[in-house]
Amino acid sequence: MSCQQTEHFTVDNYVDEKTWQEYVEKAAHILRAEELVAFPTETVYGLGANGLSTRAVQKIFKAKGRPSDNPLILHIGSLTQLYSLIRAPLSFHAEKLIEHFWPGPLTLIFPASDRVPRVVTAGLDTVAVRMPAHRLARAIIAKADVPIAAPSANRSGKPSPTRAEHVREDLDGRVAAIIDGGSTGYGLESTVVDVSDGERSPRILRPGGVTKEEMEEALGVSMAAEGRERRKNNVRAPGMKYRHYSPDTNVKLVDGSCADMQARIDEARNRGERVAAAITSDRMGKISADEVLILGDASDLQGISTHLYDHLRAVDKMDVNVLFMQTFAETGLGKAIMNRLHKAAHS
Repeated sequence: MSCQQTEHFTVDNYVDEKTWQEYVEKAAHILRAEELVAFPTETVYGLGANGLSTRAVQKIFKAKGRPSDNPLILHIGSLTQLYSLIRAPLSFHAEKLIEHFWPGPLTLIFPASDRVPRVVTAGLDTVAVRMPAHRLARAIIAKADVPIAAPSANRSGKPSPTRAEHVREDLDGRVAAIIDGGSTGYGLESTVVDVSDGERSPRILRPGGVTKEEMEEALGVSMAAEGRERRKNNVRAPGMKYRHYSPDTNVKLVDGSCADMQARIDEARNRGERVAAAITSDRMGKISADEVLILGDASDLQGISTHLYDHLRAVDKMDVNVLFMQTFAETGLGKAIMNRLHKAAHS
């Protein structure tokens, strides 16, 4: 892809309100001109395009190197925008999930209206929609006055960006503008739930910041999650088919005790490999490796998720061949963390 000049805007606590509004207007202007803007959300940085323009959305696939059969999420600022994108009334379950979790890190799958370009849905008859909670993202969507198609702002397959510098590493010269709004909050992509089948119980297609347990409490029903093989064969949402979240360094997941991890590390080092270990703080001093990454407190899964992609990106800048990664119980937010780690380890 030929390079273009990428504009950089920093929107932080030191920017006055007038400048903040000017940057929002510039981002919206670029989007209306059918060019690409990377901007922060409460999950990860998104790579935005006018979601109603086939020409603009095609630029997302080109910039990321993203397969065209991988659907995108449309980001909206109001329910009025939602109603124009779907072709069926909201089900009871959809209404409840919207009531409890929008705006926020929850994407819902609906039957798509004819207004949605097929390039957005990857030819499917459903569309993924989210209403972000991030103030800057919401302001840009409102000013652009169109739904924004926005996958993560990284090269396809790489760990998602949680800081503007990650976006610059992957996409500088490939997009019109990068809006630096600081670190994102959740650090993992949104939960994706299929509510396209009327009153049938919703199905979780991708775990994320809104947990299964939270949704079941809100709905008063049990929810099923797609199995790994079914996900690969029924690509209705982003992140279900292709390699994702992967550093160039080989990632190996290690269940069990410190002794189990140390044994794996020693075996690799005996083969002449240089090894990094990613562990929680309670294991500090109990693991010996060439490089050690501290993921955070084992009881603080939110903190671990916030910085997970930072660690996966950092390891590629180390002189190591393999990263041994501690695993987590697959409940609550741990389910989302392990979903990303299984992808990163190609398992």
